[in-house]
Amino acid sequence: MIKEFRLPDLGEGLTESEIVAWKVAVGDTVALNQIIAEVETAKAVVELPSPFAGVVAALHEQPGTVVEVGKPIVSFEVEGDDGGPAGSETAGGAGADAPAKREPNLVGYGAVLENSGRPSRRARSFAAPAVAVAAPAPVVEPVAPVVEPVASAPAVAEALPAAPVSAERPRSTPPVRKLAKDLGVDLAAVTGTGEHGLITRDDVRNFVGGGDLPVAPQDLAGVSTQAPAQGERETRTPIKGVRKFTAAAMISSAFTAPHVTEFLTVDVTPTMELLAKLKASRAFAGYKLTPLTIVAKAVLIALRNHPTLNTRWDEATQEIVQYNYVNLGIAAATPRGLTVPNIKDADRMSLLELSTALTELTDTARAGKTAPAELSGGTISITNIGVFGIDAGTPILNPGEAAILALGAVRKMPWEYQDEVALRQVMTLSLSFDHRLVDGEQGSRFLQDLGAILSDPGMALAMV
Repeated sequence: MIKEFRLPDLGEGLTESEIVAWKVAVGDTVALNQIIAEVETAKAVVELPSPFAGVVAALHEQPGTVVEVGKPIVSFEVEGDDGGPAGSETAGGAGADAPAKREPNLVGYGAVLENSGRPSRRARSFAAPAVAVAAPAPVVEPVAPVVEPVASAPAVAEALPAAPVSAERPRSTPPVRKLAKDLGVDLAAVTGTGEHGLITRDDVRNFVGGGDLPVAPQDLAGVSTQAPAQGERETRTPIKGVRKFTAAAMISSAFTAPHVTEFLTVDVTPTMELLAKLKASRAFAGYKLTPLTIVAKAVLIALRNHPTLNTRWDEATQEIVQYNYVNLGIAAATPRGLTVPNIKDADRMSLLELSTALTELTDTARAGKTAPAELSGGTISITNIGVFGIDAGTPILNPGEAAILALGAVRKMPWEYQDEVALRQVMTLSLSFDHRLVDGEQGSRFLQDLGAILSDPGMALAMV
């Protein structure tokens, strides 16, 4: 009998996804929960497992196609008596004659099918490398921009041998998978020479016998930065995925919430001295501590006296929603574009726990493995523009949040200190907030308290 698998809702009510790659072909025999496709939503890349054990009868969509949730993407020939017309039974969505029934098929739950197949996040056992960071809202530490090579020889793919489909994804990183896709290489046929069998870029290039293949760098939006072809006056790139989602969210935020931005320049020398002491302390050995770690903790402390900055404007119900918890968002520039994953219940964490959570959040974002659930539910955000040497800015609010703080670069500057001029370490804080929710006085007092903590960390004791 023929059974269809319809594209499920992959999380947070997303209405469409792009087919990135098929891991099976027509005629292949697949096992239950074998990965059959890789799809990209506006927030994350996820792998789709097969809800059936059988033979692939048809692939209804091609890679690169954006598919609406509920549309058939693949059909299977499975054993059994269908008792009805072919294609009348589906997975991931209801058939035409099926009773109206909403199946809970979000990421983390999986489509409720007869065999309980579930979309799964990418899983790796190796440590993700530090991926490039460069975008309007930066992540924790400064690193070199991502360079994702693209083959300049279109005929390479035709000369590559076909590789068997494997249920287990070969170990590789997002830039390597992008290179392999552009060269038409099936990573299942490549032997990795990296740590624990990790497939590297050189492995992919050597596989096609083109270790010296010229490559073209890509920016975070997926637009080639190589010189255009002679006579070509412009290059067009489809707007999709994270870039499309980010654009819609920023437009909605910018033209819905009345933004106000205030600035405060602070002598953070005591904070930097504290940071140095913590790094040298046995209690923090092995932990990654940065100025962002301390500022994040200071924000959580200051919020206790200024809860209006941890609210949301609910237009539908005409209510102000006061959060009694803090899901701290950290703006991150990833190879797929701008994301703002958040640390759940960050206000309940110690400095050690917060340091660990920030490191995990950063590593996951850089590896392109942030789950949709981790990108939703934030209550206030921080963006670290100082890693690029920028002093101040006017950050746009993450939709649904009342405030966002931008950290400027820490610079040594002549500064008034104990009635004299001394060389001190100085940082500028830029706070944008929704003026519907936060009055100027409230925003100013929050920024003042935050500055007081950073200029004298001992002040935190008076605010706890």
